[in-house]
Amino acid sequence: MADGVLQPVEPLEIDRHPAGPPLGAPTRWPFRSFWMGGFEGADHLNGHAHALDMARANGHLARLDEDYAAAAALGLRSVRESIGWRLAEAPGGRFDFARLRAMAQAARRQGVQVVWTLMHYGTPADVDLRDDRMIDRFARFAAAVADTLGALSDEAPVYNLVNEIGFLAWAVSETAQIHPYRQDLAGRAAESTARSGYAVKRRLVRAVLAAIEAVREVDPRARFLHIEPLVHVAAPVDRPDLQALADTVCGYQWQAWDLIGGRAEPELGGSADALDLIGVNHYHSGQWEVGSEARLWWHLRDPRRRPLAALLGDAWRRYRRPMIIAETGHVGAGKAAWLEGVADDVLQARALGLPVGGICLYPLVDRPDWNDPRHWHRSGLWDVDAAARASGLQATPASAFARTLDTGYASALAACQRRLPHGRAR
Repeated sequence: MADGVLQPVEPLEIDRHPAGPPLGAPTRWPFRSFWMGGFEGADHLNGHAHALDMARANGHLARLDEDYAAAAALGLRSVRESIGWRLAEAPGGRFDFARLRAMAQAARRQGVQVVWTLMHYGTPADVDLRDDRMIDRFARFAAAVADTLGALSDEAPVYNLVNEIGFLAWAVSETAQIHPYRQDLAGRAAESTARSGYAVKRRLVRAVLAAIEAVREVDPRARFLHIEPLVHVAAPVDRPDLQALADTVCGYQWQAWDLIGGRAEPELGGSADALDLIGVNHYHSGQWEVGSEARLWWHLRDPRRRPLAALLGDAWRRYRRPMIIAETGHVGAGKAAWLEGVADDVLQARALGLPVGGICLYPLVDRPDWNDPRHWHRSGLWDVDAAARASGLQATPASAFARTLDTGYASALAACQRRLPHGRAR
C-alpha cells in the first residue's frame, strides 16, 4: 500500500484464521456493541511524582451507574475501564478489588459490558519496570483479577493487560513523564522518539505473555485485546535524507505486537495464539516529523499525513487479526469533525475488507491534564461542572461533578451510528 493509496484486501474470515483464542475456546465476536466508550483510567505517578487516579479526578468513580446508564442510552454498550495495578495491589501483595467489584456490579445493573485494562501505566510502589521480578508479580495480579471477575459476570471477559506497551516503554526509558524513571531528563525542552525503550518493552511483553497464561488457567473463556497507538512518521520536507530514520522510528509501533505474536524473538513465548485481538489508538498527535518531533497536525491538513484507513490496512496485512479503534477523540470544537473523519475512514476500510469491528470514543467524560489538574482537555462526550474543573484534582466533592452532554459531539455520534452498525458487531 503506497501512502494514501488503498488496495482491496482478502475477504474477512475471522473464524477460519489459524490465530486467535486457544483451541476449543469460544470464537464469537466478544464485544457487545460496535460503538464503545472509554473512561480515562491512568493511575501512574506523573513527572512531578503526583499520584494520578483519573477515575476519581473527574467524579466517575462516584457516578458509575449514572455514567454507564448515559453511555448505554447513546448506544455505547461496551466500555473500557481500568482496574489499576497501582490502585489495586496494597503493600505486602494484598489485593483490594473493591473498585473492580463496584464497576462490574454497576455495569451489570446498567446492561453494559466492561473491557478491562489491568495496568494503565501505574505499578505498586515496589515494582520497577526495569526489573524482571515485575513479570511474575504482574502475572499473579492478573490471575487474581480473573478469579474475582469470573464470579461477577456470565460473559467471557475481555482483557487489555497492559495499555500501550510501546508508549509506556518509551516514556519510562526516554522521558521524565513517569516517576521515578529518567529523572536525569527532567526539564528537557524536547523528547526524542529516535529510540523505543526496547528493553522495557520486551519485559512488558514477557509480563503480558505470563499473564495470558495465568488468566487462561483461571478462566479459559478470556479474550485478550492488545492496544497500541497506530502512528506515522515523516521526514522533514527539507531533509529527505532522514527518510530511512523516519521509517525506522515508524516501525517501532510494531515491536510489541510482533513480540506478542511471535514474529520477533519467538523464544520469549509469543505466538499467534497470544495475539488475539488488536486495538489501535488514533489521535491527531499520532503523526510527526522525525528529528524535530513537530506534529503533522490534522487541523492544518499537513499533506504528509496518512489516512487512518491506510494505517489500518498496514496493521491488517501484518497480523491478519480482527481490530477495533480502541481510543479515538479530539478536543474542543474539533471533536465532531474528527469523529466524522474517523467514521469515513472506517467505512472505507471495511469496504475494502478490513475487519474493523468497533470504534471507542475516548474519553467519554472529560478529564484533567496529567500534569496540570487545573487544565481540562474538553475532550469528552460529557463535560464536567465548571466549578469542579477550576478546583483541581480531587479538590471537589463528588456531588459537584455534574455532567453536561456536548450536544454537537452527540449529534455527530448519532449521524455516524446511522452510517456504521451500532448493535452487536457480528
